[in-house]
Amino acid sequence: MKILFAPIQGHTDAAYRHFHSEIYGVQLPYYTPFIRLEKGSIRPRDLKDIKSELNDNHTIIPQIIFRDRKELFTLVELLVKEGIKEIDLNMGCPFPLQTGHGRGAATISNSEVAKAVEDVVKSYPDITFSVKMRLGMENPEEWKSLLPSLNKINLRHIVLHPRVAKQQYGGEPNLEQFAEFLKLSHNPVIYNGDLKTPDDICNIKEKFPKIEGVMLGRGLLGRPSLVNEYLEGKELPKEDRIIKMLDFHSQLFNHYSEVLCGDSQIISKIQPFWEYAEDEIGRKPWKAIKKASNIAKYQTAVASVQNSL
Repeated sequence: MKILFAPIQGHTDAAYRHFHSEIYGVQLPYYTPFIRLEKGSIRPRDLKDIKSELNDNHTIIPQIIFRDRKELFTLVELLVKEGIKEIDLNMGCPFPLQTGHGRGAATISNSEVAKAVEDVVKSYPDITFSVKMRLGMENPEEWKSLLPSLNKINLRHIVLHPRVAKQQYGGEPNLEQFAEFLKLSHNPVIYNGDLKTPDDICNIKEKFPKIEGVMLGRGLLGRPSLVNEYLEGKELPKEDRIIKMLDFHSQLFNHYSEVLCGDSQIISKIQPFWEYAEDEIGRKPWKAIKKASNIAKYQTAVASVQNSL
């Protein structure tokens, strides 16, 4: 079964991906945070991320976000010129900053975008495409207007998070709609959403044996050893998981300390490492890390993670 590392804005940059791969040693496709246009070109920080030397130890799949045919074709062409051979199409971002501009999940019921996706895949036969999407913006059956177009083209897979955008990450995933999507899709389907433990992965595979695999996002950020545990078929003791996680954090912290300047920059870059780890490290250390306003306080808070073992 395929296991993919989801793209998460503000978290899974080249440095994070590099040190996760180095520490945990799993060979995953890592999907980059979405790339979008800025003044007609790829944003410089996005281009820097996909061209980073830190991508040397893992496979990256750039993901793009777009609102119309022009943005879609422009982004694909720019990536092709950079030598990219595989591209993921973001049709699922739930955040209003993107959906309010017609991107992400707002494209699911846009018939013009559906036709553009169909056309871009056919126009670039040497490029492998995949799609990451949700059920819809508000109606969990919106996907039914998009799927006929996706069924006309060959995709590596479709990653489906079975929520609507207005839920963001709250409420329950709609597994009935996922089951129907899986049945009707002509392309392989990957499950994404609320997979936080090895048992969660096993249970979703048991419930949907025909899925191609799973994509892990917040669950893998909060528990970076999750893939290893699933592949080994057993949970690691929490103490072992946290010791490994602290090693991972140390490598990433040292990197950011070398390339960034000043407490403020370093803190703002490294604090998100712990955003989804409250259940793993405990609420008290998690809150202390979140409140830390300088490097000294931050290091004291991180030390409390190991002291609490």
